[in-house]
Amino acid sequence: MRRSIRYDRLAFLENNIPIVPMPPPTTQTPLLAFTESQMVKFVRAQRWPDYRATQIMRWLYQRRVRTITDMTDLPLPARSLLSQSTTVGRSPHATVLTSHDGTRKLLFTLDDGMTIESVLIPDDERLTLCVSTQVGCQLDCSFCLTGQMGLKRNLKLHEIIDQVLTAQDLLNTDERMTNLVFMGMGEPLANLDMLKAAITGLTNKLWGLGWSPRRITVSTAGLASRLREVAGLGVNLAVSLNATTEEQRRELMPAASELASLKALLAACRRYPLASHQRLTFEYVLLAGVNDQPSDARRLVQLLTGVRCKVNLIPFNEFPGSHFRRPSEQSILQFQAILRNVGLDAFVRKSRGRDVLGACGQLGNSQLAPLTNLDTR
Repeated sequence: MRRSIRYDRLAFLENNIPIVPMPPPTTQTPLLAFTESQMVKFVRAQRWPDYRATQIMRWLYQRRVRTITDMTDLPLPARSLLSQSTTVGRSPHATVLTSHDGTRKLLFTLDDGMTIESVLIPDDERLTLCVSTQVGCQLDCSFCLTGQMGLKRNLKLHEIIDQVLTAQDLLNTDERMTNLVFMGMGEPLANLDMLKAAITGLTNKLWGLGWSPRRITVSTAGLASRLREVAGLGVNLAVSLNATTEEQRRELMPAASELASLKALLAACRRYPLASHQRLTFEYVLLAGVNDQPSDARRLVQLLTGVRCKVNLIPFNEFPGSHFRRPSEQSILQFQAILRNVGLDAFVRKSRGRDVLGACGQLGNSQLAPLTNLDTR
């Protein structure tokens, strides 16, 4: 019975994609929750000229304003009206856990008291922000701490954008974010419309942040039917594979396996419309004694034959309560060598922020993180 209930829930997720709802006309509506078209509609309802919508959006995105009173090129009566009925929609502060390797985990408390996490990851010349799209996750991947939370709710547009704006606020004068990855808490394609709206704001050059789509990556655990919707955004796609047989995938990723079998997922990947400069990324979490054997590597080679792709190998990042273990360095390099020997580009992803539970698969329970190097801003 329990499995049947979960199947019904996942079937609903797969077949029902909500549209981006218009923020309700209540007091203190977050302005960051508006899409561009919704902002135009809101501005017209106040009988203001249309260009006011662009003005407001620029203040929100480009100048990262936190109070309406700071929107100084809006007439005072307009600012007064906005202050009565809306708020900017920014978090009052983020708690920052700093790793010994320079990784910073940002903890956000939402209006309803729930918490989410995002991570600033330094790596040579790159500075990547890992962004969350849900509180928890409905995909119960057994090697992921977030999956153990279950799904609490989807994030709203302003809660997604605020992670990026707050991370920018925390940067030092000599720092610049170079990449955004939607690989934080949650399954991005399960909150597809908010994901689309967020990427629109992040890439818009007139009033948004002007990010190149090539600098943005969306990761999915395997919602095969929605992959084509990502293609329309022009961003990079990463598919979390982690298994080379149907049985193995069902064991490691039961909910994702019910949504799409390994065969169906790879078929969708082969149909994915790649631009000339693009290739798919497959992510593969290496679990000691589970999926890290040479036979697994050889099966992975067979599965990916003919796909324009690269493979990111992610040695398991351990967290309290998990029975999985990180493979030895020898096993990791042997697995990588098998892929590279047949011409596959395979990279071992560096584990960053493990000491503050900020690495891949460790997000979701900040209470487990050590409280050393704690900074609240």
